[in-house]
Amino acid sequence: MTLSWLSIVRLGLVQMCLGAVVVLMTSTLNRLMVVELSLAATLPGALVAIHYLVQISRPKWGFLSDIQGNRTKWIILGMIILAVGANLAALCIPLYSFNATAATILSFFAYTLIGIGVGASGTSLLALLATHTIQHRRAAAATITWLMMIFGIAVTATVVGKLLDPYSIERLIKIVFGLTVITVAITFISTLNIERGLSTVNKNIDKSQSFLTGLKVIWANSQTKRFSVFVFLSMTAYFMQEPILEPYAGIVFQFTVGESTQLTGYHQGGILLGMLLVGLSVSGFQVGSLRFWVLLGCTGSGLTLILIAILGQVIASKLSLMICICSLGFFNGTFAVGAIGSMMQLAGVGIAKREGTRMGLWGAGQAVAAGIAMIFSTLFVDVLQLITKNTATSYGIIFTIEGILFLAAAALTTKLVSDSSRVSKSYNGGQI
Repeated sequence: MTLSWLSIVRLGLVQMCLGAVVVLMTSTLNRLMVVELSLAATLPGALVAIHYLVQISRPKWGFLSDIQGNRTKWIILGMIILAVGANLAALCIPLYSFNATAATILSFFAYTLIGIGVGASGTSLLALLATHTIQHRRAAAATITWLMMIFGIAVTATVVGKLLDPYSIERLIKIVFGLTVITVAITFISTLNIERGLSTVNKNIDKSQSFLTGLKVIWANSQTKRFSVFVFLSMTAYFMQEPILEPYAGIVFQFTVGESTQLTGYHQGGILLGMLLVGLSVSGFQVGSLRFWVLLGCTGSGLTLILIAILGQVIASKLSLMICICSLGFFNGTFAVGAIGSMMQLAGVGIAKREGTRMGLWGAGQAVAAGIAMIFSTLFVDVLQLITKNTATSYGIIFTIEGILFLAAAALTTKLVSDSSRVSKSYNGGQI
């Protein structure tokens, strides 16, 4: 038995919950530290980076779910760990005013828990999809779950942004607590008995093979190596804006806490539109190849980021920045669909199929790229502000570098991303 469309949507709800909690940790709390608490951007950037770097453990989570044959428990456990970390991170915000050292230590612990929770839950969820979704539904399943995650991020950012104005720490703590309770409850209900009747995950797995040996076998594939280059470069570019966008909007364009939080919602809404367009174009109307949409997404993202940097130099209107952020999201979405489709197809490649381990490997690669991007962008913003004495210029340089990385990823697209017709033929044959 395989996953039905209803089961796929249920798993999409879990992905939506993951996105809803993480967006507050990586965007709203980041802005509060930089703007309201006047902390150096490096600190919240390092915290966000930690939550990504910890996810280097994703292959191990996937391996465990492969061997044990029960992915649901890891999904639920991961969500609970994420909820605990999120609430602890929110409680650390007022602590900075009394004991900055203790607040910093606890914040690093909180974001470590957040990373562990996302890694355990997210990897097991994607592995469940890759393992038990019938072949011709895999691409659609990946798109559905990702879109639901983006929807959760967009709605959470917009709604929470409105609830946070006027801002108070008490209001923040209540919102985070309420959100995490809701997400844990939805996760439990959505995954209840979802694996009942499915074929065992570890049916054809050689349990004698060690974790490291399994990784070596997967990494020996040349296509895996080539695709890793593209993923690392594009994901680094993708995540560089995440810790600096809201502070940039708050400092340079005078956005309020609520307005800058809603800005993240506009970005995610643009991603949603981009993914829907590509999904309908490729799957429904066979318009444009996979390579075309990835190339368009990377190029459009790069050019839009350079435009955002320019807007800061002329101190353009809030509306112009909002339009650019929506545009950035749209191009990010077109790029993401192609990358996700390729990743899902690669998950089941090989004789000794270990979907969990493979999805964990890709997830770890994205997480490492994201962590490096967070550290680089926030550290260089602080350094550049010391050198240039100009906030808009400092942030603008980082956005420009990010844009150049996206353009470099676009240049690699023709060699590293398969044409949709080739993918379709290979996919139907069960090989890439």
